[in-house]
Amino acid sequence: MGGEAPALADARRLVVKIGSALLVGPNGLAGEWLRGLCDDVAIWRQRGCDVVLVSSGSIALGRRVLGLPAGALSLEQAQAAAAVGQIRLARAYEEALAPHGVTTAQILLTLEDSAERRRYLNSRATMQTLLSLGVVPIVNENDTIATDEIRYGDNDRLAAQIAVTCGADQLLLLSDVDGLYTANPKTDPDARHLPVIEHLTPEIEAMGGDPVSGLSKGGMKTKLLAARTAIAGGCAMVIAEGSVLRPLSAVAGGARASWFLPDDDPQTARKRWIAAMKPKGAVTIDQGAVNALRGGKSLLPAGVRSVSGAFGRGDPVTIFGPSGETLATGLTRYTADETRRIKGHHSAEIEAILGYPGRAALIHRDDMAL
Repeated sequence: MGGEAPALADARRLVVKIGSALLVGPNGLAGEWLRGLCDDVAIWRQRGCDVVLVSSGSIALGRRVLGLPAGALSLEQAQAAAAVGQIRLARAYEEALAPHGVTTAQILLTLEDSAERRRYLNSRATMQTLLSLGVVPIVNENDTIATDEIRYGDNDRLAAQIAVTCGADQLLLLSDVDGLYTANPKTDPDARHLPVIEHLTPEIEAMGGDPVSGLSKGGMKTKLLAARTAIAGGCAMVIAEGSVLRPLSAVAGGARASWFLPDDDPQTARKRWIAAMKPKGAVTIDQGAVNALRGGKSLLPAGVRSVSGAFGRGDPVTIFGPSGETLATGLTRYTADETRRIKGHHSAEIEAILGYPGRAALIHRDDMAL
């Protein structure tokens, strides 16, 4: 991809992570800043860019409402604060984007939702549908139910996972720092700012430090972990200082920031990931389905002739042609038993056969590596 930073204004699908310190100040919600952010989001939407916001702030908002003391909270207090704050956070975004005619949706996730393949595919499908309808999803970790064992622990890594899940080409981490330095610029006068990072080397990763802000959980170390996830998924990531009133416009206008460059685009990276999986079963398809796949179509149940193996929803399966030739690997949306029951049938018949509505495609083209 070369050593040149992408243009934020050219993003086709943009994930923006907002830290607590930007959104919640000593007097509560930073309303003017939020309205400026949403003004920017509306501009990017008008350009045809899909936007997903990964927003911290629910615990910080909720603890103020509940009058909880400063300092560390117990797990139960943090979960209670999140429950109270999350509804206020979602309402704030809804009210700030509504004047622009932008519809919002709330998505609450835990680490398990991306670690378990079936739930990951469900999350991906929901996100894709929302974006196709022009909605701006507001995503946060589900702090109300999450425990340490099922947590991301910070929204930097959550944002990177969301970027990969929804196939974003750019991820913007709005922070209290303007990028990556060779050392801590607050303590080392010789620290150099790095505007473009082409490769995430061990030397680069060693530059990660500890959290600076009292409200923020994530320091530079978590941002570098997020960068590793994002660029592996074909998504460019940028770290920028976000306290200005129009942060997206500022980055697009050349404000100091650090860009991490991927080797591939999101679709290529995802196909490579699928192709490397070990199949749990196989389906053999007819020539009509072969022609459809080669034309860029999804695999429908009607084209399936036989099924082998014991696979679950979301598992990788091999797709064989009528002569036994290997055509592709794909993530199936049905179990082996369900596939055997619906093979050879049209998608409109699925509900009558299974007793519940299903997805039209057995394997969607986005979940297939030819």
